[in-house]
Amino acid sequence: MGSKFVRDESTFVETSEDSASLRLFLSGEWTLQNLPDIESSLKSVKALKHPAKKIELDVSGISLIDTAGMILFVQTRNDLRKKIRKQNVVVRGVRANSEFSKMFRLVYRHMKGEALPEVHQRHPFIAFFEHIGRRFFEALDSMLLFFDFIGRTYAALWRDLTHFSFRIREISNLVKKTGVSSLPIIGVTTFLIGVVIAFQSAVQLQQYGANIFIVEIVSIAIARELSPIITSIVVAGRSGSAFTAQLGAMKITEELDAMTVMGFDIFQFLILPRTLALIIVLPLLIFFGDIVGIFGGMLVAKFQLGITPMSFVERLHKVFAMRHFYAGLIKGPFFAATIAAIGCFRGLQVTRDTESIGRQTTFSVVNSIFMVIIIDAVFSIIFTELGI
Repeated sequence: MGSKFVRDESTFVETSEDSASLRLFLSGEWTLQNLPDIESSLKSVKALKHPAKKIELDVSGISLIDTAGMILFVQTRNDLRKKIRKQNVVVRGVRANSEFSKMFRLVYRHMKGEALPEVHQRHPFIAFFEHIGRRFFEALDSMLLFFDFIGRTYAALWRDLTHFSFRIREISNLVKKTGVSSLPIIGVTTFLIGVVIAFQSAVQLQQYGANIFIVEIVSIAIARELSPIITSIVVAGRSGSAFTAQLGAMKITEELDAMTVMGFDIFQFLILPRTLALIIVLPLLIFFGDIVGIFGGMLVAKFQLGITPMSFVERLHKVFAMRHFYAGLIKGPFFAATIAAIGCFRGLQVTRDTESIGRQTTFSVVNSIFMVIIIDAVFSIIFTELGI
C-alpha cells in the first residue's frame, strides 16, 4: 500500500501518512522567535482526521529547541492525544536524542499538573461531594490540632502552677494592653446598648403605664446577657485578632523557630501569659460594661419616662438580684479562655506568606464570636435548668 508525503511550506512540519500510521517529521529551529511560524505549520496537523492506529512525532530533524519550543511540542502532543483519546490511537515521539529527552522530561513534569485536570474532568455532582468531603476532613484536622493546642496549653499551665513560675511582668503588661486600653470602646459600646434597650422598652411600657419596669428590663438584660456578650465580641475583635497577628508575624519572621531552638517553650512564654491576662481582665470589663450600660438606661428613663435617677437606683436595689450579676460575670473566664485559645491557635496556623496573616486573623475573629455565642447558649440552658 502506498503512502502520501506532504511537505509544509515553512519546513517545520512534514507529514507522511498511510492507512496504518501517520508520521510527523518536525524540523528546523523550535525557538521563541520562530513560534508564530511553527504554530502556523501545526494548524494543518491539528485539523487532521486520520484513521491511523499510530501517530509518531519524529523529532530527529529539530536542530535547536528552547523551553518555549518544548512547551509548544508538549502542548501539541497533548492536543493530539485529547483529540483522538476515544479512538484507541497511540501518539508518541520517536528518534529523540538525549538532550531532547532530558528537556522533554523537565518541561513535561511541570506541565503535567496543569494538563491532568483538563483530561480527567469529574462530573459536577461528584465534584460537589468531593469538595464537601475535603472540607470536612480539613475541619477535622483543624479540630484535632486545636485539641492538641489546648492540651499543650494546660500542660504549660500545670508546670507553672507546680513551680510557681508565672511571668508576672508579661501578664501585667498584657492586662494593661487588653484591659485598660479597651475601656473606652467597651464603655461607648455598652452605653449605647443600654440606651437602645431603654428606648425600645420605653415605647412599649408607656402604652401600659408601666414605666417603672424599665429598671428591671435594662438591669437584668445588661448584666445577665448583653454586657458579657458585647464585651466578649469587642475583645475578640480587638485582642483576639491582635494575638493572631502578633504570633503570625513572629512565625513568618522565624522568631518562634528561634525560640524553640534556644529551648524556650512558646506555650509557656507566649500562649499562657495571653490566656491568663485575658481571663483576669474580661470579668472586670464585663463589670465595667454593666455599670455603663445601666447608666445609659438610667439617662433614657429620666428624659423619656420622667423617672429620676434616685427612683431608678431605689428600684434597682429592690428588684435586681445579685444572681443576675453573677450569672453574667461567671461567663467571663470561659469567654476569655476561648478567645485567647482561638486567637493564639490561629496565629500558630499562619504559613510563610503574609496573606495568611489576614486570613487567619479573620478566622480568629469569626471563630471566637461563634464560640462565644455557643458558650452563652450553653450557660443559658444550664442556668434555666438550675433556676438561676
